[in-house]
Amino acid sequence: MNEVKVEGNNEIPLIIIAGPTATGKTDLSILLAERIGGEIVSADSVQVYRYLDIGSAKPTAEERRGIPHHMIDVVTPDVNFTVFDYQSMAGKHISEIHSRGKLPILVGGTGLYIKALIDEYTFRSGKYNPSVREKLQRELADYGKEHLYHKLQQVDPAGGKKLHPNDTKRIIRALEYYYLTGEPISRQQELTLQNKSPYELIMFGLTMKRELLYARINHRVDLMLQKGLLLEVKDILKKGYGSNSKALQSLGYRHMLMYLQKNWEWEKTVSVFKQDTRKFAKRQMTWFRADKRITWLEIEPEMKLEPILDSICRKIAGY
Repeated sequence: MNEVKVEGNNEIPLIIIAGPTATGKTDLSILLAERIGGEIVSADSVQVYRYLDIGSAKPTAEERRGIPHHMIDVVTPDVNFTVFDYQSMAGKHISEIHSRGKLPILVGGTGLYIKALIDEYTFRSGKYNPSVREKLQRELADYGKEHLYHKLQQVDPAGGKKLHPNDTKRIIRALEYYYLTGEPISRQQELTLQNKSPYELIMFGLTMKRELLYARINHRVDLMLQKGLLLEVKDILKKGYGSNSKALQSLGYRHMLMYLQKNWEWEKTVSVFKQDTRKFAKRQMTWFRADKRITWLEIEPEMKLEPILDSICRKIAGY
């Protein structure tokens, strides 16, 4: 193992490898962990679920090569795992890794998980009440989006100004937060802005030209199907987890359900799965590009990972 020293203040050093799906984050992070004596903390909102292996591209025990991986397989598919839960659990793992004299490496493409952790989002409540959300969804169906938007403007004028009336998902979340905590969600956001990251951040993002990324995504979907993603979904259902479970609404899993429920033919299922994954990657890039702390590393066709690994290690050594 090559010794890599991270210099700086007393904050916990945290290396981050982010970027869109199919850019090679997993392979690179394992090589990096081997070289610098690190442990990996997943920042993937699907890998937290047990049994969702193929569709989440969860690294196998063999692929992990003995490197400890955290925040993988932590809950069953019927659990409503929240950003609040992730922030709490991942933060503890990072502290424990640091206390063992190892370097924590945060790896993944779920931007909200990463931001909530490194910018220490303030959550006044991790509560979730399905009856509250269901009531709001019924109101949306019965009275329309303007009705909900007007309610939000009444209880949280500042928050309402930041949302478009068509953004019903965030409007419902903001109203839900208000009903559960008694305070507007904009107040939570104000408190978050006052926070300083508890970590000494060293952030990298993997990117590649769009045509290469889209080709890799299409190939990745084909591999998932060859490995048995459809059978994996059938097995999860046989275990007694409902098709409406939050975990099974994830990319790939919801597409397999559409096929199993005879809503789509197989050709359409595969086509939409690939298309939605490409759209997802585009949203991921938009999210990460907004973070100016990230050093971007471009992956070229047939490129070996060693030069990128060397570049990261030089950056860490001089940090």
